[in-house]
Order: sequence, then C-alpha cells, then structure tokens
Amino acid sequence: MSLKHLQRELKSLANPKQAVILQRFFKTGPGQYGEGDKFLGIKVPVQRQVAGRFGHLSLSEIKKLLNSPIHEERLVALLILVSQFQAAPAVGQRQIFNFYLKNLQRVNNWDLVDLSAPNIVGQYLLRRPRSALHRLVRSRNLWARRVAIIATYAFIKKGDYTDTLRLAKLLLTDRHDLIHKVVGWMLREVGKGDQKVLEGFLLKNVKLMPRTSLRYSIERLPEKRRRFYLELK
Repeated sequence: MSLKHLQRELKSLANPKQAVILQRFFKTGPGQYGEGDKFLGIKVPVQRQVAGRFGHLSLSEIKKLLNSPIHEERLVALLILVSQFQAAPAVGQRQIFNFYLKNLQRVNNWDLVDLSAPNIVGQYLLRRPRSALHRLVRSRNLWARRVAIIATYAFIKKGDYTDTLRLAKLLLTDRHDLIHKVVGWMLREVGKGDQKVLEGFLLKNVKLMPRTSLRYSIERLPEKRRRFYLELK
C-alpha cells in the first residue's frame, strides 16, 4: 500500500467534531504554540493501527508525511519511524536518528515530541555520547528544547539520571510553560526511581524552579515533603 493509500485512509477516518476539540486543545490559534496546525480528529490508538499497516514506507515517503500541515499525518509518520527504528540494525538506527534530527522542525507539537523523542533520540543515545542533547537544549526552538529533556526519559528508565538533571537545571529559567511541565515531569520520573536523587536536586534548585515544574516534580512525594518544598519556594 502506498503513501496515497495511507492519506486516503486517514481522511476516511476524519471526525470533524473531534477535530474542532483537538484544535482548541493543541492551541492552534493565532499566536499560540500550535498556530496553524490542522486536525482530522482521529484518536491516537486509531493512528497507531494505521501506522502499523504502513510500516514499510520509505524515509522519503515519511518525509512527505512530516511536511504535511495535517497533524495526524505527521504523527503517523513519527509512529512509523519509531517502529522502523526499533526493528532496525545499528546502521539503520543511525540513519533514522539523523533523519529525525534533520526534520526536527516538523516535530512541532508536544504530542509529536513526546511519542517519538524518547523512542528514537533517547534510545539511540543510551550508549553513545549525548552532546546532541546539550545542543538542542540551547535551541531557540521550543520543540527542540522539549526533545532534549524528554529524550532523557529513556535514560531514566535505565536508572541513569545525570543528563536529566543537567538539562533540567539549564531549563529552569526557560519561559515557556510547556518546558516547565516537561521538566517537572522528568524530575518526577527521576524521583520514582530514586527519591534521594530528586530531593537532592530540589534542595539545590527549588528557589529557581518555576512553580509548575516544582508541582509536577513533587507529585509522588509524601504530603509532608510536598509541603516542605512548597514552603521553601
């Protein structure tokens, strides 16, 4: 089945009422972070099913999907890319990693980042130098910064917290709420693995942390400890 078949299938699954809801949810209005993004109104589990049927698409076809103004086409492209990465040998994984970074400007909403960056960027860098993340975290592009920090989710799952903490500290002064949220989320995940590591970070940085980051990061702590950090703030 071809790229055109995939696009036709997605259009056949469109739900205009759901699309209106999603366009509000993903902030697609003028001046908002998802400005101009267009939705068909298809739920993610259904998109995963479509991606599973078109896992054979070439990188050139995936690139065409990524260049689409339609959100679901871009997400399906990334879901296919994740699947191909997981099945690829080392050479193929390197190619997909480089392709992903080269086309990062099309990974341009938070769900697109969150469903792809840990599974491609994070997984690729598990046993490799991570200088790419430290370049991305300094980018002016919101989504590149989000890719950098959430890619470390792959490291957190392996009990490796060093890069998460380094990047989180660099992002404490970021002005965007979507960064505040994801930093807090990743710190919370660190705390689930090792509460002492999280609290060590909090004790050093709590006064610098945006309140959103702090609240997300302490969600899993005992009530007494949550109150302690909120009072320190």
